Amino acid sequence: MTLDDIYSEMSNAKSVAVMAHIGPDGDAIGSCLAMGLAARDLGIETVDVLMKEYPKNFSYLPGIELIKEEPTLEEYDMAIVLDCPDIQRVHKDFWTVFDNANVKVEFDHHNKNAMFGDYNIVDSSSPACAQILVSSFEYLKIELTKDIMTCLLTGIITDTGGFRNSNITEATFDFAGYALSKGLNVSKIYREALTTMPKSKFEIHKIATSRIEFLYDGKVTYTYVTKEDDESVGVEPGDHEGIVEIGRDIEGVEVSIFICEKEEGFKASLRSNDYVNVSEICTTFGGGGHVKAAGATLTHDLEESKNLILKEVEKHLK
Repeated sequence: MTLDDIYSEMSNAKSVAVMAHIGPDGDAIGSCLAMGLAARDLGIETVDVLMKEYPKNFSYLPGIELIKEEPTLEEYDMAIVLDCPDIQRVHKDFWTVFDNANVKVEFDHHNKNAMFGDYNIVDSSSPACAQILVSSFEYLKIELTKDIMTCLLTGIITDTGGFRNSNITEATFDFAGYALSKGLNVSKIYREALTTMPKSKFEIHKIATSRIEFLYDGKVTYTYVTKEDDESVGVEPGDHEGIVEIGRDIEGVEVSIFICEKEEGFKASLRSNDYVNVSEICTTFGGGGHVKAAGATLTHDLEESKNLILKEVEKHLK
């Protein structure tokens, strides 16, 4: 059993580097910190969660002190990648850390995965990577402490849109109920993870909302923000989270598109409600993700990026 093998490797490791995709969301951060805390509880001497940046609204999470912008060792016994379908999605500064590790492990729930680890725990039916860790920790009899559960529940809440997405399972609510029975303040975690926002996030959301266009008889919404917009309100990491969901949640909308300007081009985020596979659309542009939540980066200008995505979306509308 692969999980048993991973546990055996962890039990013998003295150092572990944990990492996730660039621009980590709540599931990536929660999963990484839960894994980091579990590794520390197992007695591993050096546990580094490698992230260049993360949304500051997740600063409440236990184990946040494990996050490092740079590796503290030249070589780790283990490298564990979470919530990431391909090593190319990890920050390039950490690729060498992964390559040099003696044992390479990944846990993921994306529907297209490169299976890049020595051990790959991938379940695309899981609504969150954190939920895979719940069952994995339970199988391995790793204690689900309050701190670990806080991190895991944060991951599940964020990647299910607050238990609203259609990919939730019975196990999702089983864990939330278990966490509640163990004394976790689930409503507070929900509020911290999803609804509390800094002023900069409110301001950039206001700009994006004011630009929403309705296309294809109201089946598609589109909006965007530029680097100039970000600078004008002092955007922080994570402030763009949730913008694409605004359009998706409007009555009659099937696909919501949000484009934001980055150093490397324009990042497109897509969400769908019922029948459009946005992962398939984003794969066309070298991206990917989930059936109803995906993204891609385009190197064209804003208007051309918009038109290319709309043309592809049109093919999938009924």
